[in-house]
Amino acid sequence: MRFFQQDNQLCFSHRGELVCIEPWGNNALRIRATRYQTFTNQNKALEEDIVHSSPTISIQEDNTASITNGKIKLSINAKGVMTYYKDTQQILQEYFRNYDDSVSDESICLKLEGRMYKAIVGGDYAATVRFNADPNEHFYGMGAYQQPYLDLKGCSLELAQRNSQTSIPFLLSSKGYGFLWNHAGTGTANFAKNYTEWKADALKEIDYWITVDDSPKQILENYTNVTGKAPHMPDDLLGLWQCKLRYRSQEEVLNVVREYHKRNIHIDVIVIDFFHWTRQGDWHFDPTFWPDPKAMCDEIHSYGTKVVVSVWPSVDRKSENFEELYDRGLLIQTEQGAAQTYDYQGDCVSIDITNPEAQQFLFDKCMKNYANVGIDMFWLDNCEPDYGVYDFRNFRYSIGTALSCTNVYPKLMAKTFYDGLQLAGKKDICQLVRCGWVGSQKYGALLWSGDVNSTFASLRDQISIGINMGIAGIPWWNSDVGGFMTKNVNDPIFHELLIRWFEYAVYTPVLRLHGDRGPHDIEPLTNLDYGGGYLYTGHANELWSYGKDVYDILFAQLQERWQLKPYLKQIFEEAHTDGLPLIRAMFLEFPNDKICWETEDQYMFGDAYLVAPIYAYGARQRDVYLPTGTWKEVHTNKQYSGGQFVSVAAPLEYIPVFQKI
Repeated sequence: MRFFQQDNQLCFSHRGELVCIEPWGNNALRIRATRYQTFTNQNKALEEDIVHSSPTISIQEDNTASITNGKIKLSINAKGVMTYYKDTQQILQEYFRNYDDSVSDESICLKLEGRMYKAIVGGDYAATVRFNADPNEHFYGMGAYQQPYLDLKGCSLELAQRNSQTSIPFLLSSKGYGFLWNHAGTGTANFAKNYTEWKADALKEIDYWITVDDSPKQILENYTNVTGKAPHMPDDLLGLWQCKLRYRSQEEVLNVVREYHKRNIHIDVIVIDFFHWTRQGDWHFDPTFWPDPKAMCDEIHSYGTKVVVSVWPSVDRKSENFEELYDRGLLIQTEQGAAQTYDYQGDCVSIDITNPEAQQFLFDKCMKNYANVGIDMFWLDNCEPDYGVYDFRNFRYSIGTALSCTNVYPKLMAKTFYDGLQLAGKKDICQLVRCGWVGSQKYGALLWSGDVNSTFASLRDQISIGINMGIAGIPWWNSDVGGFMTKNVNDPIFHELLIRWFEYAVYTPVLRLHGDRGPHDIEPLTNLDYGGGYLYTGHANELWSYGKDVYDILFAQLQERWQLKPYLKQIFEEAHTDGLPLIRAMFLEFPNDKICWETEDQYMFGDAYLVAPIYAYGARQRDVYLPTGTWKEVHTNKQYSGGQFVSVAAPLEYIPVFQKI
């Protein structure tokens, strides 16, 4: 084993492996390891410009070494085992069970090491990185997984993008560190009782980043300093976004906007969903049902409302653009079988957004056919990308196999439109995106949780997802109010769910009504098998669509949202400047309160409001934990002393929300 210093890096080589550690940001280190002679020199998620500090590097005669950058220290023993410290406290150590009693008292015959490689025949490596587990440690972040768990200790997570799953491999530990798995390929993360394990299906080098600091907020700031912060959120997007699956014609859209105007209810945004086009991949309106989109946009703009249109990456073989994209090699390739990646309502192949030529092609089409007629914003849907079969072994992009890089796809989709709109002179860019990766936040990406069920269990999941997305660096986040997949729009249980979801969404970054409101018993507009009129549509999904009792509650809640606008501007600005989420785990504001680390079904909205959603049918009260301080329930004005659990009323008209005073 040989240690050496290279510029500001501590490196060592051992049995065919090269490892280099270097300072990367505040109180942070980047660790790379490979079995090749050199590294790829790709920064991946670590794209932000930083000032590279001069670390303290020590190489000892006993064949040990260490590197220190601020509060973080990494020591390496003679076996190559790495141990991490925050100041003098050990926080993390590689798992090692291979002939070294000084590292572990367990069996020395397992031949398991902290970094292990498995050759891919004819290719690169699969790799595993393991760390010793601490049974008292808690993990948070990692993006969106449809489960109720805020604390991810004990969870096994797929590192892959799917509809309603967003993999962002950054975690925050209760032991005072943040860890980024700097790899965009597929794999798994296992936070088990016996060890913590990160597995990659295909890579050229192991690459991860770790930071320490004195508070969770400071750790998140260190993380967003190296991966990016959200831009300014436009002030005119903080009210109601109106959406449904799906408005089938410009007349349907105009009738909805006119009715809102007639009722003197301002909507900030109206969203035009999928299959307004002739075929997937045409990226323009079907002129039969959208004969004059410019006139439509002009009228909507006169009411002070912005127009959003859905863009999918899928290209039907019958699309007017398919042959050109196929001939130019701008579509995702399959390794075996037919050239098909997606089969919803067509025989489709998705555009390869990793290819700069494909990026330009898609953006130019959308500018010509949408922006030039008045469309203000883009809804980048289906951009995981959605696959007919999630067999990542069978897909290849211009930058590599799906196994090695697929998770970056939704981030590059957001970047394509953000960069293009900036070059076109657009300011204050916001785009609704169904998926993302590390750093998506800096491209104006407003993520949502995908096509989730319209159930109370699903509502419960969104609470944890919203918190963990914020910890993963995504402050702009929302969910479909009422859930996406509704079986019976007339079910009183669904009406209550819609109300509770709306009340919760008032205290999330964006308030957006959306959903497929079943049953599908509405006749299509045409008997053709393509175009903007053939596909089914859900039932009405406007504030007034569910009867007067529901309408009165939703309208009162919307007024509550409007009153929050000055505060919303403030916390959106904190996201931009400090990298802080709007939806905050309780421990972000109260890191010294043990109960706040264990409380999973309530959260802080900024630093001033504590929100306790109702996620059970028929519930009319709930227990809420109030940290130290004085708290006022905003609907009753009743004050409570903190440091205790309180049982409070939760009538159908509102959920418990407390203001810190």
